[in-house]
Amino acid sequence: MAWDLRGNMQDEIARSIISAQVGAARTAQLYPAYPYDRHRPIVNAGAVIDGFFDQNGVNGGGSQDRIPGAVVAAARPALEKASVALGSLDEVLGTWGPEVGSNSWVVNGTFTESGKPLLANDPHLAPMMPSIWYQMGLHCRTVSAACPYDVAGFTFSGVPGVVIGHNATVGWGFTNLGPDVTDLVLEKVTGDTYLVGTTTKKVVTRQETIKVAGGDDVTITVRSTEHGPLVSDASDELTTVGQKAPDSGGSRDAGYAVALEWTALTPGTTMDALTDLNVAQTWQDFRKAAREFQAPAQNMIYASTNGEIGYQAPGKIPVRSGYDGRYPSLGWDPKQAWTGFIPFESLPSVLDPQEGFVVTANNAAAPRDYPFFLTSDWAYGARSQRITDLVTVTIAGGGKMTPDTMRSIQFDTWNENAAFLVPRIKSADVPEGTVKALVLLDSWDFTQPAVSAPAAYFNAFWSHLLLDTFGDEVPADYAPDAGDRWFTVMRSLWDSPKDPWWDDVTTKDKVETRDDAVVRALIEANDELTSRLGSDPSGWRWGDLHTLTVASQTFGKSGIGPIERLFNRGPITTSGGSSIVNATGWTPSAGYQVDWVPSMRMLLDFSDLDASTWVNLTGNSGHAYNPHYVDQLDSWQTGQTYPFPFTVTAVQAATQDHLILTPA
Repeated sequence: MAWDLRGNMQDEIARSIISAQVGAARTAQLYPAYPYDRHRPIVNAGAVIDGFFDQNGVNGGGSQDRIPGAVVAAARPALEKASVALGSLDEVLGTWGPEVGSNSWVVNGTFTESGKPLLANDPHLAPMMPSIWYQMGLHCRTVSAACPYDVAGFTFSGVPGVVIGHNATVGWGFTNLGPDVTDLVLEKVTGDTYLVGTTTKKVVTRQETIKVAGGDDVTITVRSTEHGPLVSDASDELTTVGQKAPDSGGSRDAGYAVALEWTALTPGTTMDALTDLNVAQTWQDFRKAAREFQAPAQNMIYASTNGEIGYQAPGKIPVRSGYDGRYPSLGWDPKQAWTGFIPFESLPSVLDPQEGFVVTANNAAAPRDYPFFLTSDWAYGARSQRITDLVTVTIAGGGKMTPDTMRSIQFDTWNENAAFLVPRIKSADVPEGTVKALVLLDSWDFTQPAVSAPAAYFNAFWSHLLLDTFGDEVPADYAPDAGDRWFTVMRSLWDSPKDPWWDDVTTKDKVETRDDAVVRALIEANDELTSRLGSDPSGWRWGDLHTLTVASQTFGKSGIGPIERLFNRGPITTSGGSSIVNATGWTPSAGYQVDWVPSMRMLLDFSDLDASTWVNLTGNSGHAYNPHYVDQLDSWQTGQTYPFPFTVTAVQAATQDHLILTPA
């Protein structure tokens, strides 16, 4: 999970390689600043005073130096090799993607029908079969110091405890905080040494033996610098990549190696955090557990049966000197280094905020003037702001949140990007007769249920617009995703209709403008959907494009049709989309298929914990013939949930099978 939620490492690589292609200034246009003016952060006020975050304080200081990184173009081969090597880890440890994230929010009893808090959570991860989550209750028959557990929720198979859920008093949810806890470090390695300042240091080498069932053992050599393992060694070319790579000292014939510096590569206390979280009874207990939650760093929301709600940002987050982590650092420069970690007491935190709710959806965690650097690669706030708006509208004028309201928000499909673009493209000067589908957008409410024809057309347009605008210059491996960073990029470019990004550099006889790009994308989208879904636009359906196949991580990728049909499920039609609250992500360069999902949905009701609900993506069994292998998928697809019994009486009433394990 720490690998899956590791932060901005891929952005480091992408920024470096794109800047080598188009320059730093144009690359910066693709990574705009977080839009604080439109999307509020999780903690909207407060300051660090005498080392402690005060939710009512006013920041009186400046901010940490954020010195832009500089990576020479000649380091590009080394970074490309590191990217391939790190990508191979995805196959083992979990797939990373731009849509990785989550939604969670909590509302206090002042604004709920029951007078007690409601807490919702749906983590967004790559779809897996079996599900990454396992639904579990862990109850001591008599809760005591010797046996303190009375807890239920979602866990990972084999983990001794509940990761997300509640006990009899306290409940919690997670979303990815996404702090920058990984750095790629360019190293000047020569043979078995590397350079730091004027000092030559010895590369540390160790052997790892991998036992292979039915085959010979495989032994690999792992080399490390003081910054971390040399991930570029996983490529065939090892440290010879980047030949003749120049730096401030002139040409470097040996090229660069790339090390990975990552907080999760050193021992930590995250498992202790889970244990303490499971038995927490107070806000102070919850914060003690959060202090130990080091990797992956998560936004942690809190509610209790006594009516409190809160938020805490945890994590082991480095403080940098001489660079800000947006680009790889220069390992030979001793001025570019980690100098420590942000003190836990200084991390954003709030208890019972005045507005009566907390919303987290991978958006900026702290106010604009927060003095420590967490990351510059947040999600850009489309989901968080939509949730905030829906909660605010509901409670305005004395309205009350109910469990049904919370669940309906989890399945909300409104597209912020469409709300911005559609009014601007409907007047496009499209040649007569080339596009029949534009009429679909006339009365569209910008929601994306699976049956929506306008959603199908708009997303096809969005895909073509992104690939046409950026695909001619951005390397294919770093092509745009469909998410809200690109919403913000497009919004920023819109009022510059002659910006060079609009031009298609593959056409030598013309310089295209924004309007040319829009018309081209509208025509291409119309032609694509006519070919795929028929000539009548009113019959197009977003769900026919936006399908989900849940594939087994082993047998489901065998390439053997009958085996895959046994273990996999789908394709199924799906609503939602990228950077939408119902966050079913997709990638334009790969098609409209779903590659990121709400991996579960949970709603906790602190007026009656037995009234809480939950749903898993697939089921609670990993056995293909078990009735619980995929029995929750239909409900997940349609936004339904199941009762989440907790007390002894409720669990016994819901019990269908009872298994007793007796020690030998």
